[in-house]
Amino acid sequence: MLLSIRNTDVSYGGEAILKDVSFDLKEGEKLAVVGRNGCGKTTLLKLIMGELTPDARDGDDRPMIAKTGDPVIGSLSQLTFEDESISLREELKKVYRPLLLLKQRMDELSRLLEENADEALAGEYAEAQERFNYLGGYRFEKDFEMLISRFGFSEADLAKSLTGFSGGQRTKIAFIKLLLSKPDILLLDEPTNHLDISTIAWLEGYIREYPRAVIVVSHDRLFLDRVAERVVEIERGKLTSYPGNYSDFVKRKKEEREQQMKLYLSQQKEKERLEQLAERFIHKATKASMARSKLKAVEHMELVEKPEEEDNRAFRGLATPARESGRDVLTVENLGIGYDKPLLKVNLKLMRGKKLGVIGGNGLGKSTFVKTLMKKIPAKSGKITFGYGVEAGYFEQQMSRALSTKTVIDEFWDDYPTLTETEVRNILGGFLFTGDDVFRNVSELSGGERVRLSLAKLLQTRPNLLILDEPTNHMDIVGREALEEMLSDYTGTLIFVSHDRYLVRRLADELLIFRPGEAEYFPWGFEEYERHYGREKTASADEVWKIENGVSQEKTEEKPKEKKINPGRERARMQRRIARLEELVEENDGKIAALKESMSDPEVASDYQKLSELQKEIDELQAANDAYMEEWEGLSAEVERSGEEGS
Repeated sequence: MLLSIRNTDVSYGGEAILKDVSFDLKEGEKLAVVGRNGCGKTTLLKLIMGELTPDARDGDDRPMIAKTGDPVIGSLSQLTFEDESISLREELKKVYRPLLLLKQRMDELSRLLEENADEALAGEYAEAQERFNYLGGYRFEKDFEMLISRFGFSEADLAKSLTGFSGGQRTKIAFIKLLLSKPDILLLDEPTNHLDISTIAWLEGYIREYPRAVIVVSHDRLFLDRVAERVVEIERGKLTSYPGNYSDFVKRKKEEREQQMKLYLSQQKEKERLEQLAERFIHKATKASMARSKLKAVEHMELVEKPEEEDNRAFRGLATPARESGRDVLTVENLGIGYDKPLLKVNLKLMRGKKLGVIGGNGLGKSTFVKTLMKKIPAKSGKITFGYGVEAGYFEQQMSRALSTKTVIDEFWDDYPTLTETEVRNILGGFLFTGDDVFRNVSELSGGERVRLSLAKLLQTRPNLLILDEPTNHMDIVGREALEEMLSDYTGTLIFVSHDRYLVRRLADELLIFRPGEAEYFPWGFEEYERHYGREKTASADEVWKIENGVSQEKTEEKPKEKKINPGRERARMQRRIARLEELVEENDGKIAALKESMSDPEVASDYQKLSELQKEIDELQAANDAYMEEWEGLSAEVERSGEEGS
């Protein structure tokens, strides 16, 4: 085990963030951490990095964090630029200082060995060579060139000082440094931010073949599907581990919740049955011991907790536009877009009810295109024609960044003053602002909450053409899934710009693909796009890297899973028989009561033969009950013994 955490709590400001954490990480494992915003994902990463100290505990269960072999842990948050005046090349070369020093020592040892074949020197050289190979020393220049290219930097960029790069580019530079350093545990917090689709697809291949451990925190569900081997969910401070990728996790969690609900309802039913049985028999001398046993069984029940309600809230309030548009919604002919100079031209025809996903790399013109449609910036050339009755609603990224000193309810109400307070609160509730949430100041909201408020205001107009520019930015997975549900049900026409491939794959039935200098209309969805163009594959340099690092390219044959034997099967069988015996006793008691009532009938009471037959039936039923009770007592004792042995 590379890393192991036990009995660990983490609190901040008196509030428990993580509770009784148990966490293991194997060498080479690819693990995803998921959960709502603010649940403690980043806290867990800081705990692993040693930036946070666990809460103190008394007794034997003290917190424990153990690492095997003192592994190197790498994270983007650890990387800073000490001197921003130096060039990009100089900054990236810092990563290789340990390698270059090691290479210098290897060269020195080689010279000494030529002069004197000393065994100690030979051993040191062998260890140095093994370490040099482990750190990728024999191909670091190829890695350097590959990563520079993959993250969109040119040869000319290498000579530029760090001050000349944007915030997004600086994040990419830090990412390159992290990957070049090849840590034993690679921590990635939202790694797909600032990356275009092709780079994300390449990164998926890189992470899958990375020979060391990786922990990923991400809202990119498709990325998690393609890289994760195990998912750890943080919910209410607790960690739960699920094998497989994100989709496996969603399926398994749903199945476990359904199973727990079945067990809970079954136990509640059994508890009620036992209590009713005990109440019925407690005052009958012959069955008092059975009744007391039932009450004892209820007391010793290990109660199954009722599962928490699923957090599957969806946005409400938008499904049908106020008015239907004409069949032809939008026609774009030779539309030149750009600021100082034209970037490219767009040709497009969009019909009513279609959902168009706009995808492509950063800086290629996606947002510029939708801003041109909405006349936020002038077209360089060409023609834009909106069809009959088209009413457009537009969400741009800047809308969620606007600060306001108003409360949430006032911010919305000021735009729609004719609505009642009840109507306003119902609409805001549809966008997950419930209770006192509506009285919070807008300036205090998170990025995802501001997006939700902006969408609530926009969608109240009920447009028949909805244009959204990166609507899921800053949203956690639950928020994204809620938005997907709403947009999936939307009957109007949709144009949306997004890097969220899961969203694009689910919603888009047409694509507009931006590449350097061109925009291609693709009349099918994202899965067909991947089949048509082929998913971005790892570069050939990566194949060399796999071979040099001993990563097998053949699929390993899975071992058949061993059948698990349920140790409680016999105990469950006995419990079922006990329940059946109780039913039989109850049925016979009912029959005996009915027969005795019949014997009191005047006509039967005067018929000696009939009375004898009825009494014979009663005696047979009572004998059967005695046999049932004898079997019941024996089985009850056996179940009680097996329960004590199991505990």
